[in-house]
Amino acid sequence: MPFDPSTLKYDAAGLIPAIAQDAATGEVLMMAWMNAQAVARTLESGRVTYWSRSRQSFWVKGESSGHVQELVDFRVDCDRDCLLVTVRQTGPACHTNRRSCFYTAVREGEEVELMAPLL
Repeated sequence: MPFDPSTLKYDAAGLIPAIAQDAATGEVLMMAWMNAQAVARTLESGRVTYWSRSRQSFWVKGESSGHVQELVDFRVDCDRDCLLVTVRQTGPACHTNRRSCFYTAVREGEEVELMAPLL
């Protein structure tokens, strides 16, 4: 059956969360937002494209930094309100220059930094 981005469940702003996961390791890299057009662009180009809420514009991951996310697989969750994109990540995924945006853990009530920025 052909996929139609309009069948996804977007929030009131027309956005859907997209979780990026490293295809080789399974590591969760980041979460960002997509709209229907970003979904279509991602599927057409094979380069993961998000919607930047702060800039109100499309954001092709790695376009300026070189930290590209090449699409490996595109999955829709059971409620159709969240996406999982498995990617081949070049360089760090996080704007803080870390491999993953999920670099802070809470352990025994304390925040623990799990990874330092890449140099």
